[in-house]
Amino acid sequence: MDAVDRVHVVPFGSELDRIVEPVVRYRADVVYLLEHDDPHHETPEYHDEVVAALDAEGLEVRRRDCDLRDVYDVLGVVTTIAAEHRGDSVRVNVSGAGTLAAIGATIACMDVSTDATAYYVEPEEYAHDADAEPISEGFSDLATLPTYPVDSPSRDQVAVMDYLAEREGGTARPKKRDLIDHAEEAGLSFVADRDPANDKAKFRLLDTHVVSPLVEDGYLEIREVGRRHLVELTERGHNALRAFRHKLEHPE
Repeated sequence: MDAVDRVHVVPFGSELDRIVEPVVRYRADVVYLLEHDDPHHETPEYHDEVVAALDAEGLEVRRRDCDLRDVYDVLGVVTTIAAEHRGDSVRVNVSGAGTLAAIGATIACMDVSTDATAYYVEPEEYAHDADAEPISEGFSDLATLPTYPVDSPSRDQVAVMDYLAEREGGTARPKKRDLIDHAEEAGLSFVADRDPANDKAKFRLLDTHVVSPLVEDGYLEIREVGRRHLVELTERGHNALRAFRHKLEHPE
């Protein structure tokens, strides 16, 4: 039986104690630091102190670029790391990088297909100049956040959204017929597991398991042009694809 790693994922902003002390206290094996990837953003000097402190504790530190001001980017990175560590114990510190990063990390942990637990670290006191020093000091308490499970798109649905994204900018907008052809070529489960007898059955399966749920969630739009039903990915659908594309590489 493989050993279970204790993995902590931390959006890494203007904090030091709220990042270091929890992972040391709870004996993390691997720590992911999600660092803001804006080339115009100057990294605070105390970031090196955080990495040095974690190294000194013998922890494995892995650094990932992430747009900490983009909820969907944070969401996508956290869900991807959790998928890469399926079977391990994954905890996510939502207090390390401000409001938007906290929202993305928290929603990631709410996804029923993401096996990760969010926690919030209460500091002892707050500072003021985050460029010169961490925005808070000390470690007063740690609280595991309550969960309100939410459903994310299925792997089949993500695969269809990915196909639509790849076809954008082409001369012909994808039709439902194109989605069925792609599903058969890619072996998507809503077709492969049911062996539909005819095209009518295939279209019914496509609508039931993919198109209708995605339209209801605001991820797809259907435009009728004559007798054709053209399928388009919405902006919300693009964001969902960014958040859950990992399902294509890490099946549930």
